[in-house]
Amino acid sequence: MKVFKFGGASVSSVEKIKNIGEIIKNYPHEQLVIIISAIGKTTNALEKVAEAFFEERKEDALQLFEQIKNSHLNTLKYLCTLNWQKAENQLKDFFTEIEWLLYDKPVRNYDYYYDQIVCCGELLSTAIISNYLNEINIRNQWIDVRDLLQTDNNFRDAAINWTVSSNKITNATHQLFIHSNLIITQGFIGATADNESTTLGREGSDYSAAIFANILSAENLIIWKDVEGVMNADPKQFPSAQYISELSYKEVIEMAYYGAQVIHPKTIKPLQNAKIPLHVKCFLNPGSPGTIISNKLVHNLPPIIVVKDNQVLLQLNSKDFSFMEEESVGKLYQLFYNG
Repeated sequence: MKVFKFGGASVSSVEKIKNIGEIIKNYPHEQLVIIISAIGKTTNALEKVAEAFFEERKEDALQLFEQIKNSHLNTLKYLCTLNWQKAENQLKDFFTEIEWLLYDKPVRNYDYYYDQIVCCGELLSTAIISNYLNEINIRNQWIDVRDLLQTDNNFRDAAINWTVSSNKITNATHQLFIHSNLIITQGFIGATADNESTTLGREGSDYSAAIFANILSAENLIIWKDVEGVMNADPKQFPSAQYISELSYKEVIEMAYYGAQVIHPKTIKPLQNAKIPLHVKCFLNPGSPGTIISNKLVHNLPPIIVVKDNQVLLQLNSKDFSFMEEESVGKLYQLFYNG
């Protein structure tokens, strides 16, 4: 069993959504759990809806949400014919869930409303893609991840209840795999024990995929991106950047710590703990080998180049020729923190 994750860039157009079907056809006998992000810039658009609602600009919020609705219905129109009515009804259920909220007035904090509204993006994208795949005879089971991933109520950066989530995911996937080898669900979102939607914070979709891979003891996790794999520098800034075929978990965590735009450390940890390899592959060229990230130590790597803008280098010297001891350095850090 493998876990796939497709990000917003890989589902940002009708053509790219169709490409997902072509990729899946390369794994005809595999059991796959597929985690999908919101389409393109949908999350940004929903954030504007949440801001307008919280500022009590109801008409603006409804108008902005109407644009999101029309965009998704238009995408659906180009992907589904036989299943169009069923798919439209599913989307309309999610539209209604948000519109009920938008007609109310905010009485809780912004983070709560952010999660209730923004979670819609992943639900819409997966519903469209699930119905499209069924349309082209790639049978799959769609499930709302909020029924599987239970979190605390730290809205916008919720923590997973691993015990409850493990039981729910294991039981649900076992039942769903009876009907087909393909399960479609959402990244980035979960729900509290009271069924209130939550989001998992930065890089939440990758993290969701790692959670599923860990709980299900997947053979591997494949994250499909718009690049050939991990590179030693940003190719937009360094045209001579080199592709890296293999990396260790520790190396990736260190790269991310220093600011490289690679896999977030919180995604790596569930995989590292379970010794599950992570493949970063290109959805535009699925036949390319990509980058494999695992426990294996890799030697002779090229230099990793990370550019950080708007930084200042300070050089500190003592006036009495004494050493800079821990107490003095601690005072300096405190001054910077207070400043």
